[in-house]
Amino acid sequence: MNKKTFTQAADALKALPPRKFKQTFEFIINLRDLDLKKPEHQVEQWVQLPSGKGIPVKIGALVGPELAEQAKAACDTVIVHDDFSTFANDKKAIKKLAATHDYFIAQANLMADVAKTFGRYFGPRGKMPNPKAGCVVPPNANLKVLAEKLRKTVKATAKMQPSVKVVVGTQDTPSDQVADNMLAVYSSVIPKLPGETANIRSVLLKLSMSPPVKILADSIVAPKAAATEPPAEKKPSKKKSDGGAQ
Repeated sequence: MNKKTFTQAADALKALPPRKFKQTFEFIINLRDLDLKKPEHQVEQWVQLPSGKGIPVKIGALVGPELAEQAKAACDTVIVHDDFSTFANDKKAIKKLAATHDYFIAQANLMADVAKTFGRYFGPRGKMPNPKAGCVVPPNANLKVLAEKLRKTVKATAKMQPSVKVVVGTQDTPSDQVADNMLAVYSSVIPKLPGETANIRSVLLKLSMSPPVKILADSIVAPKAAATEPPAEKKPSKKKSDGGAQ
């Protein structure tokens, strides 16, 4: 796989008839010959996209007074330690936080209280602050730098299904930037597979409402433009009367 074929795939999708809303590019790596019950066969990578996702990324901060001011400047939502108690018995508020934020940053020395207060609802949704993504920080962390990084970061996972799916831009993102993002994800995922490229079943790129482009080693298989057009409306047939034409 290379940038040239990735760029061709993005160009092919942009040539399809437009939709009435802004679509996102979805990059898909389908896997094979893996036993996802084995942790060593699972994929969990945080990949920083060179050109970002092209869509807003919402970040929450769960911090103490040491990081509160920084968090207010760098993040979308800030919950200081003293306010954890207000969420302790409000599961609807916690669920709303999990549903409306992409990442949460937490102060390391507060993680026990973060887990106690938010873990029951954040955990199943994959929203607990993760040290592998750099989201568990010391009280003297630089949150501006971390937040800027997270806004360009995607989580590439394959734990339940043998497929990695990530957003790599929108239809307004230049094709070469979409290709750079795809290459970053591909280059991050492949070395983590036990058989590397032997574990790849197929590589696809699609828009939100389009058929996929199949990406081969040195070429692409593009969808037909007609595939995204609605079927022609059938005209009602005229029934002949019993007596024939008048």
